[in-house]
Amino acid sequence: MEQRKCLDCGEPLKGRADQKFCNDLCRNSFNNKKLSGSTNFMRKINRILKLNHSVLETLNPEEKTTTFKSTLEKQGFNFNYYTNVYTTRTGRIYYFCYDQGYAELENNKFMLVKKEE
Repeated sequence: MEQRKCLDCGEPLKGRADQKFCNDLCRNSFNNKKLSGSTNFMRKINRILKLNHSVLETLNPEEKTTTFKSTLEKQGFNFNYYTNVYTTRTGRIYYFCYDQGYAELENNKFMLVKKEE
């Protein structure tokens, strides 16, 4: 029978048959290495999306309001990142950051909305 080894440090494992790591330190180390590469990019995008959501939520406490593009930009809003797009029957396009959305109106004005659950 082949001896099982820790996936992080390679030490022989003793104990449960489904054990993969010799201790919590090795488990954490292995998972941190596994997640570090591509997830740094994902973390950066998630940080931007969370900031966008927070800005929209702060400026839209009543679930529907209007504001100006300059107000959004001053708060650090990034218009390049959103989670989904919704187009109404009339053709108005809403960009959403999770449950908070916005649509561009005329004269750099934006309508802010909250998606109903």
